[in-house]
Amino acid sequence: MAIRVEHLNHIYGQGTAFEQYALKDVNFTIEDGQFVGLIGHTGSGKSTLIQHLNGLLRASSGAIYYNDENIYSDGYDMKALRSKVGLVFQYPEHQLFEVDVFSDVCFGPKNLGLPKEEIEARAKEALTQVGLDESFYTQSPFELSGGQKRRVAIAGVLAMHPEVLILDEPTAGLDPKGRDEILDEISALHKEKHMTIILVSHSMEDMARYADRLLVMNHGEKVFDDVPKNVFKHYKELEKMGLAAPQITYVVHELREHGVRIADDLTTVEEARDAILKALKRQ
Repeated sequence: MAIRVEHLNHIYGQGTAFEQYALKDVNFTIEDGQFVGLIGHTGSGKSTLIQHLNGLLRASSGAIYYNDENIYSDGYDMKALRSKVGLVFQYPEHQLFEVDVFSDVCFGPKNLGLPKEEIEARAKEALTQVGLDESFYTQSPFELSGGQKRRVAIAGVLAMHPEVLILDEPTAGLDPKGRDEILDEISALHKEKHMTIILVSHSMEDMARYADRLLVMNHGEKVFDDVPKNVFKHYKELEKMGLAAPQITYVVHELREHGVRIADDLTTVEEARDAILKALKRQ
């Protein structure tokens, strides 16, 4: 198993009058090769949680195991953990700083002490994986578009050859075409490399389309942990948390109320289309 979280708590301002739980008794296990979606309203604890998974934040109490080793045990190699559990921040500017794209992507493998040939080979492979060709290598990362910056940030993590890739809102602010391109590339990495993916997103449509499993956070607590179809059945409870289900979920329930005999767990346009066509043929 890749990641196991046990009774994780994170308290801001512990011991003061401003003490507040950011995470409260969170428990879950993520197996190797899963594509996990993480959702929750602003302030639910999503970003705090993912920063614990590669040791950027330390829990107030509880434990995190990576490949059955407690990352809080004495002498644990956090540098090695961060090379295996890669985190791409919501704002790519936070992790871009070199003079050109190629140097930026080379930075991580260089810190691993790898030979120059392997560093450059990894950088070229990673940039290809995110759809950036050689014409981008000498460009300043700060002169790129928002979508291109995100691709460079993802490539910089991929060049480390992580086993787990965590992405915090990787498509925020992108147009539909750019969003689909990035998510399709992430999905391809998951399928081809059997990489474990943890995706934070506010788009329920994206979660329904790509994730195998959803974790739902609310006020620092994990409230749902299931396949998307089952989670979105609780759409009224999700609404109370400031969330929603995919738009097609509401369409399906409206159709059912008007007598159309289709399943109540349809979450994608393609599923709904096929079900509606079958229902019409039965009439």
